[in-house]
Amino acid sequence: MMRESDAGEGVGAESAVANQKTGVLHSLRASLRLPNTHTPPASPAFSLASPLSVKFQRRGSGDSRSLKHFTIAESSVALGDRLLKKGASLRRSLRLRTSKRHTSETPSTNEERPPLLSLTEADQSGDGSSRTEVTKRSAVRESYILPEIPHTPLSVMQIHKLIECEVLEEAHLNLLSLREEFIRQQGELEKLQRQQADRSSSSSPETHLARERAISPEKHLEQDPSHPQQPVSPEEMTSIQRELSHLQKDLQLLYRALRDKMAAIVRESSALPARNKELLVGVCRVVQEEERRERGGQAGGLGGWREAWREAVTCGVRQQLAAVHLDTPEHNTSWLAVHLGLLGKAIVEHLERVKAELQDSYPPTFRVFDTYVTSCHVATEEHLQRLMGRVTQLKDLHALLDFITHRYKSERIMGSFSLRPEMKEEQRELKLQEAFNADIRKAYATHTQAELRNTLERVCVLEREECWEEQLQPQVEDGILQSHLTMDISTNVKSYVVNARRIDADLEQRVTHTCLAELTHFPRRLESEFLQWSSSLLDSRMWVDYSITYINTFTQLREHMEGYRDNNPHQMSQLCRELEWSESRLRESILQHFLIQAKPLLRRMCGAKWLSTDEDFDQLISRIQELKEHNQQLMTPHAQELATALHVCVCREYLCVLMRGGYRCSKRKQQRAATKIHHQGETLNTLLTDMGSTADWLRPLSEHLSLLIGQKEKSDIRDHLKPLLLDFPDISKRHVSAVLVFRGMSGGREFQRILSRLSELKRELRSVGNAEGGVEFHSGNVEGDQQQARVEFRTTGNIDDPRRNFFASIPTPPTHACLTHTPLSCFTLLLPHTH
Repeated sequence: MMRESDAGEGVGAESAVANQKTGVLHSLRASLRLPNTHTPPASPAFSLASPLSVKFQRRGSGDSRSLKHFTIAESSVALGDRLLKKGASLRRSLRLRTSKRHTSETPSTNEERPPLLSLTEADQSGDGSSRTEVTKRSAVRESYILPEIPHTPLSVMQIHKLIECEVLEEAHLNLLSLREEFIRQQGELEKLQRQQADRSSSSSPETHLARERAISPEKHLEQDPSHPQQPVSPEEMTSIQRELSHLQKDLQLLYRALRDKMAAIVRESSALPARNKELLVGVCRVVQEEERRERGGQAGGLGGWREAWREAVTCGVRQQLAAVHLDTPEHNTSWLAVHLGLLGKAIVEHLERVKAELQDSYPPTFRVFDTYVTSCHVATEEHLQRLMGRVTQLKDLHALLDFITHRYKSERIMGSFSLRPEMKEEQRELKLQEAFNADIRKAYATHTQAELRNTLERVCVLEREECWEEQLQPQVEDGILQSHLTMDISTNVKSYVVNARRIDADLEQRVTHTCLAELTHFPRRLESEFLQWSSSLLDSRMWVDYSITYINTFTQLREHMEGYRDNNPHQMSQLCRELEWSESRLRESILQHFLIQAKPLLRRMCGAKWLSTDEDFDQLISRIQELKEHNQQLMTPHAQELATALHVCVCREYLCVLMRGGYRCSKRKQQRAATKIHHQGETLNTLLTDMGSTADWLRPLSEHLSLLIGQKEKSDIRDHLKPLLLDFPDISKRHVSAVLVFRGMSGGREFQRILSRLSELKRELRSVGNAEGGVEFHSGNVEGDQQQARVEFRTTGNIDDPRRNFFASIPTPPTHACLTHTPLSCFTLLLPHTH
């Protein structure tokens, strides 16, 4: 009985193995589409449009059967035998039952799996006459039916070959089968490890057997009591773990190969839409199935399939944009503008292909068009960042910013009519990263500043080469000397600001700030170079013309830049301050240039020859008239300021010569000197006032001096000190002493009384001024008693009146007033004593 049972069991085992071989052979034949007299049912693992299926069908078609076909069939049988032997060995090591596995795990071929997702119909129909464009589409359904997973997976090399041949659905089904096989073997290995641990903890095999019977009596009855399971050796356990580890690595490599192949198909789908349209359906199904298994807690693959698909889409767009033609700046100066035009055209054509051919190859949940639009944004920004590293000129930066801000979202690219209605309004704009946006705008402002700096430097160089060295006469327009510098500079600045305004208001503000900051250094640079060049110029008239021209230039430039004050008040204040300083320094240089020529004439005045001739004074008047002609070509505010400064300067120099103490009038010449001083003073006042001077307060100066010098009686001089002090409150005793010395009074009692009276009047004015808070000075003579001659005070706050500081800048010889502070009683000691 034992033998018969053993024989029966042996026959059953052999039949089970034979059935396994037959099943594998049928599966291989079905997968390879080989001709067979007894054709098994087609495996549901292959798609009807599978390229590999079609390939083998063509190779196997025909009435004649070649030897090659039988060789393939025989090799398939041998491969199945090897697979079964390897599987049987692994099962024996794991104590698995082959017959039970086949009977319990074989699914019914007639049953269909329920749909995994809800059905969505995308069929569209309409009347062609009522539409401008009718496109017949066959959209991919959202739902799908997963074919039957093969019971026995193909080998790793066979699955990899399917992946390489782009039979994605078949390869994925075998991967799922292989993954289920790995999960089962891993579970049984863990069970075997627990059993081994239980055996090692038990004291004897009988105790372990009794425990197993108590725990699972049904399972124990199934086992043969005469053949108990033997414990697995450590070597066998290590071998099993090694095989599982290899299988796990194979799974990971196959999944990685599958994902890479899917990514390659997606990347090339837009370039070859007709070829990859059917393959994209397989890509979608793989992604959907893997996501379904992840949601159901059956994740065993790589994960993140939808993100991997999106990344593949982005990589495909990157390749499309990278293929756009790009010239070098050496071959084409407008290389970037041309490239950006081609780039926009490539983006539109790419999205048009997606809309027309690729959109219907995906289920609606993939949102294909929106995904490609987002990928275009990402790839375009990366492409522009690479272009940014090659930009070296301002015009290229402007083309880049104009493309980002305006052209990209315009009707020429993202707003194209061919992309509607899929393209939404909010999807059109290219939103850059903040860091990249800030970098490109900062680079634009920096290049603008550098280009303006180079422009201003070229202006100075051209002014030296074309005007100064050639000594060209400045242009006269409307009676004013003008230069082309004002128009050139203001036009350049305006062009920078207008170009930035075309981008947006923020860039306009940044560029305006940069231009004004750079323009602040220009006046000082031009002024220093001009003064350096003019130091060797012999023609003084030409030098004055250029100086007046640049004063007018800076004035006009300040007027042109005033339009930017509202948005840039601080920068405009700095620029105006620099321009005003340059204008003031040029006016001062003109004045100093005049004094260099006039001082020799002034030094010869107020002397012996001066009383007898007017030659030097006439030359002085001629110099002033010459400067007056130049001053008429100066703009109004500067002409007035120059005339006023010249008026003050000439009067001061005239007084310096009078008070230097080099000449003393005799009694008979006092009246002549007084008359001449009054006449020359009136002549100068009239000429300089006609020139535009506003220093009317200097008019009474010549009259006061003539009265002090021409008085016949010395005592009458004290009566004229009050009007002099009212008009020029800063006059000191040293100055009055110098005038008295010029008159011929070298000292004496009356000399001291005059100085003492001056001190009293100054104290009186000081006390009244402190009490009332201000003084209003009136020119002219003041007659009458002390109350009538007193100064009219009122709170005007006229502290900055120039008359307060006129005499303070006029030096006097110290010897003229060495005894002015000596009391009169001291002089009595010097008188001879009479007895």
